[in-house]
Amino acid sequence: MTDHIQYSPEKDALILLDQRYLPNREEWFECRTTDDICYALVVMVVRGAPAIGVTAAYGCYLAGREVQGMDGDWKANLSAKLDQIHDARPTAVNLRWAVREMRRIWDEAGDVSLDELLALWLKRAREIQADDIEMCELIGRFGGALIDDGDTVMTHCNAGALATAGYGTALGVIRGAIDQGKKVSVIANETRPFLQGARLTAYELHKDGIPVKVACDNACALLMKRGLVDKVVVGADRITANGDAVNKIGTFGVAIIAKRFNIPFYVAAPVYTIDPETPTGDDVPIEDRDPREVTHIGDHRIPPEGVEVYNLAFDPTPNELITGIITEKGVLYPPYDLAIRKLFSL
Repeated sequence: MTDHIQYSPEKDALILLDQRYLPNREEWFECRTTDDICYALVVMVVRGAPAIGVTAAYGCYLAGREVQGMDGDWKANLSAKLDQIHDARPTAVNLRWAVREMRRIWDEAGDVSLDELLALWLKRAREIQADDIEMCELIGRFGGALIDDGDTVMTHCNAGALATAGYGTALGVIRGAIDQGKKVSVIANETRPFLQGARLTAYELHKDGIPVKVACDNACALLMKRGLVDKVVVGADRITANGDAVNKIGTFGVAIIAKRFNIPFYVAAPVYTIDPETPTGDDVPIEDRDPREVTHIGDHRIPPEGVEVYNLAFDPTPNELITGIITEKGVLYPPYDLAIRKLFSL
């Protein structure tokens, strides 16, 4: 699955499979402006750290196209639009990485015209998209070697093809194990409140013919106690310098339970999800999303009117609960601060 993020030269638009409506229907969302890109990021038309990064890269290009039709200083207008994309969501480091990458290209290009800059940016956005697929396939190869034939793997949220440019990180590990000839089944935690596991992970795996069962988030402890889970593999929106992994809310709890039952807990993510500038998971800003995602299912309200809710979207899993971090460069093991420093010094 690699067609859920498409740049169309004919339409001069980024076309995204709208993940809000999966699995019941497949609809496409067209982004032509900076506002379109930011809206798609904020309401989760597209989500998942690597996919957010790819979208942001194309968003910078579209921002430049938009600036072509504006009056005034194009450099100042474009810089403001890049800031708008950079700030669309606070937690996933890939978004900021993509915008910084485009700014780096701009800085290194020097005194170029806007047309010349846009050509460079479109080329780089396409490279980022292709590179992400290649990185995920390598993550799958390294991670697949950690999965035994016959394993049942639990995952939380969606870290599959839909969350990347294709193939996936956590689900890439599943696909990698299957590519190595192993039989693997998956337990997809439903992942309240946005239900990425029940809607998106189950959709992907079922579409690929990979055995999957959906479990409510509260079932994790009992499933592990009964010996129904062999390993846990999740993705990450940011990994900090000490190896803490910030992922979808509830991941921390899954890791604690896995530790209690001696079940290996792996995090799968590309190297550019690692943020060596942020010391620990507690230093990462945690997105507080629209309460309606918790209070409503569709148009039906669950809690009484006037009752407040928490809708924190992510939590940091401390490094001591993580068995290994699977990247396209190989698997990192504790002590993670040393492993990450070594990785970035290569």
